[in-house]
Amino acid sequence: MLKKFVNYCKASYNELVHKTTWPTAKQLTSQAILVFVASLVIAVVVFGMDTFFESVMKFVYPN
Repeated sequence: MLKKFVNYCKASYNELVHKTTWPTAKQLTSQAILVFVASLVIAVVVFGMDTFFESVMKFVYPN
């Protein structure tokens, strides 16, 4: 059992060090900005839809 765990750890380390390609700082920054902008756009769209449907519901069901 311990031997399997040690082999797993060695294989994982080998994979991370020798076989994984890591993004550069520039790539990482541009991808983070892209995710931020996309999240902001989605939030604005959802806010707009919520506001629109709230107005429709107030029209359909006036107090």
